Amino acid sequence: MSTALRYCVLAVGFAGLLSAIAVLRLRASAAAEVPRVEFRAKNIGPRTIEDLTSQHIPRDYALAWQTMEQALEENRPGLLDAYFTGFAKEDLTKRVNSQSRAGMHVRYQDRGHHLEGIFYAPAGDAMELRDRAQLDIQIYDGGKVIYDEPVDAQYIVLMTPGADRWLVRKLQAVSGEKP
Repeated sequence: MSTALRYCVLAVGFAGLLSAIAVLRLRASAAAEVPRVEFRAKNIGPRTIEDLTSQHIPRDYALAWQTMEQALEENRPGLLDAYFTGFAKEDLTKRVNSQSRAGMHVRYQDRGHHLEGIFYAPAGDAMELRDRAQLDIQIYDGGKVIYDEPVDAQYIVLMTPGADRWLVRKLQAVSGEKP
């Protein structure tokens, strides 16, 4: 085998190895970042939930929390555009802008959500949900932690369909906590 052919085989093998490592790391980091959402829609009404919708609601809700957590940690309100609309987007945008002006940010360690369907509008244009979330919340002033506490929180959520996903329109804490 010629030297050039050996180098070519080695280069292709090395490139394949790097590609495999990159794919595994991307899968691992994506899986670690998306919150776990258990969804139950057994008692939802008056409309029955379709199979595809019952798959998309927990997926889109998890992605909404992921983007919200990132927006609050990095003080980037534009991230909210992907999964939030209406009151939820307005409230969270104000919160991100306020904490950014104060030199603060919030970090969530999301331990999961138990999402229960309460109401699904007959026209299929709105769904009300109850979320029991388990979170660890840290508030930073600059780089210093000034608050750190595990929280079991409950939220009432209103989601509406968008072009290709469900959007969080309202995220209201039941007992006064902020998301």
